[in-house]
Amino acid sequence: MPAHNEEAGLPDTLDALMRQTVKPFQIIVVDDGSTDRTAEIALSYPGVQVVHPRTGTGGSKARAQNSALPFATGDLVLPVDADTVLADNYIELIVVPFANPDVVVAAGCVLTKVTKTPTERGRSIEYLFGFTFYRPIQNMSHSPVVCSGCCSAFRRSTLVDFGGFPERTIVEDMDYTWSQQCLGNRAVYVGAAVAYAADPETYGYLKKQVWRWMSGFFQNVRIHRTNLVHKPMLALWVGLSVWEIFTAPLWWSAPVVWPMIFHMSYESMFMWWIGIELAMTIPVLMIGAARRKLKPLRVLASLPFVYGNKVFNCYYAWKALVVELILVPLGWAEGLHEYVMGR
Repeated sequence: MPAHNEEAGLPDTLDALMRQTVKPFQIIVVDDGSTDRTAEIALSYPGVQVVHPRTGTGGSKARAQNSALPFATGDLVLPVDADTVLADNYIELIVVPFANPDVVVAAGCVLTKVTKTPTERGRSIEYLFGFTFYRPIQNMSHSPVVCSGCCSAFRRSTLVDFGGFPERTIVEDMDYTWSQQCLGNRAVYVGAAVAYAADPETYGYLKKQVWRWMSGFFQNVRIHRTNLVHKPMLALWVGLSVWEIFTAPLWWSAPVVWPMIFHMSYESMFMWWIGIELAMTIPVLMIGAARRKLKPLRVLASLPFVYGNKVFNCYYAWKALVVELILVPLGWAEGLHEYVMGR
């Protein structure tokens, strides 16, 4: 568990680990240069070990996790963000796929821990839609695009043989997920295993997180573009993600631009646009709400907030595309390499 100044969220995370129906063999907290009571709180829990990196991690989450890897002795390791709360049966469920020796990483379903601010409510919709629609389809094709770094389990021997969590990109979870699948190993999604993550409370934090995620995605596109031929279905999902980024401005500008092209009234175009948008979104959200036992009206009330988040997603996706796929290869930019907290 990498932790930098996490005294506020750490107790909830550790309490959840203590409540697991299948107890963790070890709990290792990496106190990554904290100046608060992170280490003190961690040590107040029975059996929790605190590791202090000998050298600075330079803002690298992967490097912080790698500093703890030599101390892990179990067959599986489960990195957990210090602000993420696992459901009580999370470990019990996430270990099941590893009975198959081809499985080297397994991811659970991530939901928002708090849904108070506009950004948190918007993110709750993004998670619910993604983990109801995209993740199961990707899992059925044996090609998850990412096993979330906040709560995925890894086969330790494979992870060690790979050299640990990859430090070459800003999103080690996606890098490892793609790397292992291209090597012929399996990554799986366990929808019944639920983790609750802390998400950006303000748009200031949201832009930092989205910039990191989008930069990391295109770093992986740049690094793995030739290796993806070994995993065609994963390449398909990655390609569809890039296509969605390319076409997003066309879709969001449709109510303004399309009436001028197709000679429609703005009112008619907007009604068509909003109708298509809601028809593609609401059924999935209602299925997700029923599956996760969420209140449907609460979900619908949060739906408008997702569009504020989508503005940031679109802008930083295009910025990351330009920086990581054009400017970095030309030597005109270094790209993003320092982990910036998104909350």
